[in-house]
Amino acid sequence: MADVHHETVYFTGHVQGVGFRYATLQIAKEFEVAGFVRNLPDGRVYVEAEGRPSEVEAFIAGILERMHGFVRKTDRTAAKRPPQFSGFLIK
Repeated sequence: MADVHHETVYFTGHVQGVGFRYATLQIAKEFEVAGFVRNLPDGRVYVEAEGRPSEVEAFIAGILERMHGFVRKTDRTAAKRPPQFSGFLIK
């Protein structure tokens, strides 16, 4: 199977307790991406997403647009790798 674009994103700010994970799940339905979103104990939100580069980029841009007032900082790491996910989940 061909490699896909994969990104790991950490969102920092007022991102827990504001519907961030649910919004991320809804945004994922608008794009051809797979992966998951999870709250971290340190208050950040962690997202793993894979798919075509343009789809992953648009997905992350959609999260930043929808949650604009809550995100203070993002840390992103991108790589090519074999697909690991099917669908998009809240963990």
